[in-house]
Amino acid sequence: MKRQNFLVLCGAILATMTLSTGRSYADDSSRYIETESQVITEHETKINGKRVNYSAETGTQPVWNDEGDAVATLHYTYYKRNGTKDDTTRPLLISFNGGPGSASVWMHIAYTGPKILNIDDEGYPLQPYGIKSNPYSVLDVADILYVNPVNTGYSRVLRNAEGKLPSKDQQQKMFFGVNADIKYLAEWLNTFVTRKNRWRSPKYLIGESYGTTRVSGLALELQNSQWMYLNGVILVSPTDLGIERDGPVKMANRLPYFAAAAWHHKLLQSEYQNMPLEEFLPQVESFALNELMPALAQGGFISEDKKQAVIKKFAAYSGLSETAIAQNNLAVSTSYYWKELLRSESKTVGRLDSRYLGLDSQDSGSSPDYNAELTSWLHSFTPALNYYLREELNYKTDIKYNMFGPVHPWDRSNNSTGKNLSEAMAANPYLHVMIQSGYYDGATNYFDAKYSMWQLDPSGKMKQRLSFKGYRSGHMMYLRRDDLKTANDDIRVFIDASLPASNEPAKYSR
Repeated sequence: MKRQNFLVLCGAILATMTLSTGRSYADDSSRYIETESQVITEHETKINGKRVNYSAETGTQPVWNDEGDAVATLHYTYYKRNGTKDDTTRPLLISFNGGPGSASVWMHIAYTGPKILNIDDEGYPLQPYGIKSNPYSVLDVADILYVNPVNTGYSRVLRNAEGKLPSKDQQQKMFFGVNADIKYLAEWLNTFVTRKNRWRSPKYLIGESYGTTRVSGLALELQNSQWMYLNGVILVSPTDLGIERDGPVKMANRLPYFAAAAWHHKLLQSEYQNMPLEEFLPQVESFALNELMPALAQGGFISEDKKQAVIKKFAAYSGLSETAIAQNNLAVSTSYYWKELLRSESKTVGRLDSRYLGLDSQDSGSSPDYNAELTSWLHSFTPALNYYLREELNYKTDIKYNMFGPVHPWDRSNNSTGKNLSEAMAANPYLHVMIQSGYYDGATNYFDAKYSMWQLDPSGKMKQRLSFKGYRSGHMMYLRRDDLKTANDDIRVFIDASLPASNEPAKYSR
């Protein structure tokens, strides 16, 4: 059941219940987004069989420059459980997707939020498009904020008093780069937390894909520039976080993902195919670290006997032929793998989730024509999100919702976000980190994620606060029904474990 009780703010009763007359376009004949707006609706759902009443607030909040001028406005959706007596103990989970340039839509209506899109149990689109209740949402244990960075979703750069937009160079310096992105979002979050009186609440960041770069940098930026300390950071399908892994490390780290994809498609010999995936992968990981990586490091100077032994094992684990591996000098690229694995069946496999199959115009070639999984996802996400915001959350605007927005060129220089996260953990004994990865993700593969976790704490002094969870799906593991439940349960356990006991001090003991 849902009750649509709209709050009238500042005496302004508008169709979209907006708060401010500021617009992102000076010309009234143009489409525009309000600089500040707010729509609140009331809802009821069941999570893990228990009734949860909550409010959904969706709107816009400005980004200000150092002179106090609004230079952009960010669209957000904020879910708050009703009836909470004490917000000081109620966690706030702040969610970002990635790209860069992607809206915070994927985890919003497919993972942690109270609604999920209409898909089958493996994540494939269904018609009619739409949404349904999420019985596994973490809204029972945490309030959730979904934020769309500049030019994603309904968020936009604003025109100045003269009706002019900043130049492309100015926009990049303000918004579109690793460090610019982190800086303005930290300021924006300070304002949001202050307005909602959530300073005393335990706070968590969750980011997916490039969103993991974003939240890793934010952990330290919030701590050092906003004096806001976190209890946890969740990295879903993490990027490299600025951690170097070129050469043999990068090439060898792909093999466990290759093995998982081949296992899923039942292409392995029975010795491996009959093993549970979670028992099979550790031996592939060991081979990648202890045999494949040294072989790659030796290049053409490896002995022929050793090279042939490595090729034979590589083929047995990956589902590729020994000839294909030899022709690539053991350095099989992911794009080649997506094309080659099922070439004999005239199929390709997906980049972000290799369970998905594609059809190319020609079987020859070294990479697929398109990403089979992404076209499938956009099938279902785009109509569901546009319907949901407008019809169920009552947020009405003519602005286009940018699933992927214009943010490029993106300045990727000086990416030290992995180091930033490590420094934030060292300075904050309360801060825990959990990594969630799908075994069939070929873009941000799970073994690279493990490698990043190891590099976050080379001393081993903080490893009790770092954890890894793997799932039998891809980049968006939550699209698979079984993993939707498991992954949300893992977040619940993580939040519970990272909440200190009452009056437990944040300190290291000797």
